[in-house]
Amino acid sequence: MELEPRTRKAADREGLVGWCSFGSGRCLCVLYRSGRGRPRRIGVRSASRMEAIAEVDEPLMSPTNRRKLLSVAVLLTVNLLNYVDRFTVAGVLTEIQAYFRIDDSQAGLLQTIFIVFYMLFAPVCGYLGDRFNRKLIMGTGLSVWVIAVFTSTLVPPNHFWLFLLCRGVVGVGEASYSTVAPTLIADMFVGHRRSNSLMVFYFAIPVGSGLGYMVGSYMSMWAGAWEWGVRVTPILGLVCILLIAFLLDDPIRGNADSAFIENSSFIEDVKSLFKIPTFLLSTLGFTSVVFVTGCLSWWTPTLLEHAWAMHHGTSHVPDDVKAETSLIFGLITCFAGLVGVLIGSSLAQSWRDGFLCLKSNEHADPHVCALGALLAVPLLFLAVIFSAKYRILCWVSLLLLVIVH
Repeated sequence: MELEPRTRKAADREGLVGWCSFGSGRCLCVLYRSGRGRPRRIGVRSASRMEAIAEVDEPLMSPTNRRKLLSVAVLLTVNLLNYVDRFTVAGVLTEIQAYFRIDDSQAGLLQTIFIVFYMLFAPVCGYLGDRFNRKLIMGTGLSVWVIAVFTSTLVPPNHFWLFLLCRGVVGVGEASYSTVAPTLIADMFVGHRRSNSLMVFYFAIPVGSGLGYMVGSYMSMWAGAWEWGVRVTPILGLVCILLIAFLLDDPIRGNADSAFIENSSFIEDVKSLFKIPTFLLSTLGFTSVVFVTGCLSWWTPTLLEHAWAMHHGTSHVPDDVKAETSLIFGLITCFAGLVGVLIGSSLAQSWRDGFLCLKSNEHADPHVCALGALLAVPLLFLAVIFSAKYRILCWVSLLLLVIVH
């Protein structure tokens, strides 16, 4: 079986002398030579390892990689818009409460119904993404999302249940994208380029979340209606659908790793996942983190508005105070989120490699995550305590909280 020219070039530098196939898997046979040119021993390299070498050998801005980078840019843009939309509602939550005349428990139900729909449909979308056209799945999901978000802004004040249903359908649309998009990146790159591309893709979480608060609040204030704070994202969503249709590539599944893909049933996939202890523990830990961050991201602007009203002895919070609160919290989310990702990844890498005073630790990644969660506990407590009277100290506590968490 012949190798691609770029892979052959990299393999020659590694001492490759043959290509072997063992059952359903593939490997590369590598011949190591002594200084006199005689064979010393034969080793085996995996196909994915050699493809990684070839990938790094290929210039980043080659025509092939430029097309891949364009696809990553499209995926990043759509992911950014997803998170902007998710938190525009949080930025105008008090206005929505006044419009529908709902209390805090009903307002919290908006986020709950979104998560429930997202949770139910994410495994389904992931299953479909392994077997069918991923561009079609994402495009269809985004279309559903656009329609649901725009429809939610047309609901009359006496039909809160319909607004609630629309927010649930939004979760279906976002699930179809969030579960499929990372697999496209994984099939485009290997090695460090894959890691870096995924890191850039997930930068959309803090940046999009922060922009969501600002966009929702300021558009609502400028237009004089909360509906326009929510309508921005579906309008931009139409552009994203076109970007997916015309600029995004759907690579062959497993292509980057030279892997053989075998179809399996949904039940078989679930059983195999539950046999991986690392997956189970990581999922439980991440679920706990999302439980906390979900509450904070949804309720923090409202908490700070109520704290301002209590401090000033009034029940009315001016629109400019609401906008300022969302702006500052949005900026903190964007900045601290990016800084936290960079610090966390750098610390984990240094700890793993034993850099400077850090002893090498192969479990550095989960330990850094645990350390961040531990430091977040007192910072969260301080942020709540300071919110009523010491607003600046509250902002500082929130800044540090987002960085470490």
